[in-house]
Amino acid sequence: MNCILIDDEALARAIIGQMIANHPALNFLEEFQNAMEALKFLNQSTIPVDIIFLDIHMPGFTGFDFIQTTKNPPLVILITSDRNFAIEAFEYKCIVDYLVKPITEERFLKAINKIEEKMLKLPPSPQNSDPYFIQPSDTETDFYINIDRRLIKINIASINLIEAKGDYILIKTEGKNYTVHSTLKKIEDKLPVSSFLKVHRTYIINVKKIIDIEDNSVLIAKDVVPVSRSNRPELMKRLNML
Repeated sequence: MNCILIDDEALARAIIGQMIANHPALNFLEEFQNAMEALKFLNQSTIPVDIIFLDIHMPGFTGFDFIQTTKNPPLVILITSDRNFAIEAFEYKCIVDYLVKPITEERFLKAINKIEEKMLKLPPSPQNSDPYFIQPSDTETDFYINIDRRLIKINIASINLIEAKGDYILIKTEGKNYTVHSTLKKIEDKLPVSSFLKVHRTYIINVKKIIDIEDNSVLIAKDVVPVSRSNRPELMKRLNML
């Protein structure tokens, strides 16, 4: 099981990190001293994360803020010095256990056993071998992007198009453009299939924003977007034509 650890205290990271490293069923991927660095890792990593060991009290961005910001978070084991958040913690479905510092080896192993029991009860998704993958829903209205350590909410309906630019993507919305270190594939998984279509290897468009279609291109706002021959039939199916 792949794990990451998020805690602003170096001593806590060292102790818990050693417990993770010593457990034969755990693969310790990375540790972070703040939640923003962890969010960036989750958005960019191609390796699935199964468990997050997450501190609650961190400056600027708490553990609960992190969970609320992360779409479809992995299973979480909270780590904290404060017992007062136990009731609030279990309001989140992703939280499996709540460890109070200082954490003993016995209590740590008990938490891992709970994780293993939880994973056995989760059926694998047909869309992905990762049991925590959840197919995007058309009811989603927004998502967050990480730019210069700031989380910016993007309203999905406001997106005109997304263009791949090397290791980055350019998200063009009605009001502003955003450049994000990510891939078309990752953002495609966050978009409702009823509104968005990949029309070219470097472009995803909001079909509801199309103004004009001519030959092998579409006009969206002021952008002329190429449409590949293989994707044109699917685009034509999506259009509400008289």
